Amino acid sequence: MSKTMSTCWFSHTKENMTDKTPPSKCPMHMLTRRSLFKAVGGLGLFAAGAASGVAAKNTSAAHGASTVAFRDKVQGGILTPQQAHTYFAAFDINTNSRDELIQILKDWTNASAEMTSGKLGDSALGLAPSRLTMTFGFGADVFSKGGKDRFGIGSQKPEALVDMPLFHGDQLIPEKTGGDISVQACSDDPQIAFHAIRQIVKLAGTKANIRWSQTAFVSGNGKETPRNLQGFKDGTQNPQASEMNQFVFVGGEGPAWFQGGTYLVTRRIRIALEHWDGMDVDYQEQVIGRHKLTGAPLGMKNEFDKADLKATNADGNLVIGEHSHLRLAAAESNGGSQILRRGYSYNDGSNFTAERWPPWRQGVEYDAGLFFVAYQKDPRDGFIRIFGNMAKFDMLNQFTTHVGSGMFAVPPGARDGEFIGQKLFA
Repeated sequence: MSKTMSTCWFSHTKENMTDKTPPSKCPMHMLTRRSLFKAVGGLGLFAAGAASGVAAKNTSAAHGASTVAFRDKVQGGILTPQQAHTYFAAFDINTNSRDELIQILKDWTNASAEMTSGKLGDSALGLAPSRLTMTFGFGADVFSKGGKDRFGIGSQKPEALVDMPLFHGDQLIPEKTGGDISVQACSDDPQIAFHAIRQIVKLAGTKANIRWSQTAFVSGNGKETPRNLQGFKDGTQNPQASEMNQFVFVGGEGPAWFQGGTYLVTRRIRIALEHWDGMDVDYQEQVIGRHKLTGAPLGMKNEFDKADLKATNADGNLVIGEHSHLRLAAAESNGGSQILRRGYSYNDGSNFTAERWPPWRQGVEYDAGLFFVAYQKDPRDGFIRIFGNMAKFDMLNQFTTHVGSGMFAVPPGARDGEFIGQKLFA
């Protein structure tokens, strides 16, 4: 590989910050499959891809109804048409008392049922719930922490609630990783999502505290697939409604309390937008494997056309590159594995540096990217399988870094008279 190609590919790394090759001249899209394979390694990975089908599109106020029932067979926020805003919080439980944990869950359940129905309290007077949903999950440390079964439920830990492996390129920080219990508030009004988490914090008192949190959003008019911060449509492909039991919800293979539940994987993925913005559109499309304007797979015309992973161009090269994001995320590339993606964009400000070269950096680094949220029947056959390959070979790795992570067992919904996870403590 020529020196020009090599330094252009890794121009965002510290050792290559003197590279003067303009991004529009970057010839990476001309690489052969063999040379590209050697070049890929990257700093992280963007395992997002899509979020459509049953739960994908940003609906905002387009759905009309202001409330989503909290008490249901499935927790809200999983199959609910995606709201515009989310406030996610991972909590550490500061008590070893089983009774105190149960009381926390009871209080959270009752408050969630009231808030989602429109009874928001004094801090949100005059505001509507705006399709507020509350979704709860249990982390591995609830079942056993430091070798101790704090709450007498260690034997009920779901088999697939495993430790997340360290993937190639991960740069996880404790402040954005793990947690005993996850609580995700989603709403079309960001103030309502924040308000809901505030009430959860208030009810827990000193018995639980936020370990880490993330606010995020999706944009769009509610009728079309929303675009992410990279300018691409994000939400084009997901399991169909008829495939939920196959790919998303746990059946007889799980413990009785968890049947009908699902596994949640979250990843906070910083995207080097200051680097991405310097790439020409043709190159960006080769990285993603889709046309930027239409969202169609390369070589196709319409967003929802099925990608032809075997198609080649006049030179005999694959139209959708061997290391494109679309190809590596596709079910065909992962033994048929699928997950239900429900990701959001986040923007937590900017960091200014003394670096002024390359010129497209402009001395700024955005703390922004994807808050990846995905549900699956078994993360070992879902996210871990799909992402393990992508972490090594996805062309998008050069723009992304995974800095936060979490895995939680999300139980079925609480019916009338029940609290979240009640059967776990039976």
